[in-house]
Amino acid sequence: MKKLMIVCGSGIATSTIAEGKIKEYLEKEGVLSQVQTYKGNIAEYVNQIDNYDGFVSTTIVPDNVKDKVINGVPLLSGVGVDKVYEQIMTKLNLK
Repeated sequence: MKKLMIVCGSGIATSTIAEGKIKEYLEKEGVLSQVQTYKGNIAEYVNQIDNYDGFVSTTIVPDNVKDKVINGVPLLSGVGVDKVYEQIMTKLNLK
Protein backbone atom coordinates (compact mmCIF):
# COMPACT_ATOMS: atom_id res chain seq x y z
CA MET A 1 0.00 0.00 0.00
CA LYS A 2 1.43 3.37 -1.06
CA LYS A 3 1.12 6.31 1.34
CA LEU A 4 0.30 9.74 -0.07
CA MET A 5 0.22 12.82 2.17
CA ILE A 6 -1.63 15.91 0.98
CA VAL A 7 -1.01 19.12 2.92
CA CYS A 8 -2.09 22.75 2.87
CA GLY A 9 -1.63 25.65 5.25
CA SER A 10 -4.34 24.62 7.71
CA GLY A 11 -4.86 20.96 6.83
CA ILE A 12 -8.55 21.59 6.23
CA ALA A 13 -9.60 23.46 3.11
CA THR A 14 -7.43 23.11 0.02
CA SER A 15 -5.94 19.76 1.05
CA THR A 16 -9.49 18.36 1.12
CA ILE A 17 -10.17 19.64 -2.40
CA ALA A 18 -6.84 18.28 -3.66
CA GLU A 19 -7.40 14.92 -1.97
CA GLY A 20 -10.81 14.57 -3.64
CA LYS A 21 -9.38 15.27 -7.10
CA ILE A 22 -6.43 12.92 -6.59
CA LYS A 23 -8.69 10.11 -5.37
CA GLU A 24 -10.99 10.64 -8.35
CA TYR A 25 -8.02 10.40 -10.71
CA LEU A 26 -6.59 7.29 -9.00
CA GLU A 27 -10.02 5.65 -9.17
CA LYS A 28 -10.22 6.40 -12.91
CA GLU A 29 -6.76 4.86 -13.36
CA GLY A 30 -7.81 1.78 -11.41
CA VAL A 31 -5.14 2.17 -8.71
CA LEU A 32 -7.05 3.80 -5.83
CA SER A 33 -7.03 0.54 -3.86
CA GLN A 34 -3.21 0.66 -3.85
CA VAL A 35 -3.00 4.12 -2.25
CA GLN A 36 -3.79 5.31 1.27
CA THR A 37 -4.24 9.09 1.39
CA TYR A 38 -3.63 11.28 4.40
CA LYS A 39 -4.03 15.02 4.84
CA GLY A 40 -2.83 17.61 7.23
CA ASN A 41 -1.10 20.95 7.59
CA ILE A 42 2.38 21.65 6.28
CA ALA A 43 3.80 22.76 9.64
CA GLU A 44 2.93 19.46 11.31
CA TYR A 45 4.07 17.12 8.53
CA VAL A 46 6.94 18.87 6.73
CA ASN A 47 9.52 17.00 8.85
CA GLN A 48 7.85 13.65 8.10
CA ILE A 49 8.09 13.77 4.30
CA ASP A 50 10.26 10.65 4.18
CA ASN A 51 7.53 8.65 5.96
CA TYR A 52 5.35 8.86 2.83
CA ASP A 53 5.77 7.53 -0.70
CA GLY A 54 4.41 10.81 -2.07
CA PHE A 55 3.87 14.28 -0.64
CA VAL A 56 1.61 16.87 -2.29
CA SER A 57 1.34 20.45 -1.05
CA THR A 58 -1.03 23.25 -2.02
CA THR A 59 1.03 25.75 -0.03
CA ILE A 60 4.62 26.96 -0.02
CA VAL A 61 7.17 24.49 1.33
CA PRO A 62 10.68 25.14 2.68
CA ASP A 63 13.45 25.16 0.06
CA ASN A 64 15.24 22.22 1.69
CA VAL A 65 12.32 19.86 0.90
CA LYS A 66 11.04 21.41 -2.33
CA ASP A 67 12.53 18.66 -4.51
CA LYS A 68 10.64 15.96 -2.55
CA VAL A 69 7.25 17.70 -2.74
CA ILE A 70 4.74 17.69 -5.59
CA ASN A 71 3.20 21.13 -6.12
CA GLY A 72 -0.55 20.61 -5.77
CA VAL A 73 -1.62 24.17 -6.65
CA PRO A 74 -2.63 23.13 -10.21
CA LEU A 75 -5.31 20.91 -8.65
CA LEU A 76 -6.94 24.12 -7.39
CA SER A 77 -6.32 26.34 -10.42
CA GLY A 78 -7.05 23.70 -13.05
CA VAL A 79 -3.91 24.64 -15.01
CA GLY A 80 -1.30 21.90 -15.31
CA VAL A 81 -3.34 19.23 -13.55
CA ASP A 82 -2.14 16.40 -15.81
CA LYS A 83 1.47 17.08 -14.82
CA VAL A 84 0.56 16.77 -11.13
CA TYR A 85 -1.20 13.44 -11.71
CA GLU A 86 1.78 12.22 -13.75
CA GLN A 87 4.18 13.17 -10.92
CA ILE A 88 1.99 11.36 -8.38
CA MET A 89 1.85 8.20 -10.49
CA THR A 90 5.63 8.27 -10.99
CA LYS A 91 6.42 9.01 -7.34
CA LEU A 92 4.16 6.16 -6.19
CA ASN A 93 5.53 3.79 -8.89
CA LEU A 94 2.03 3.16 -10.24
CA LYS A 95 2.90 3.68 -13.92
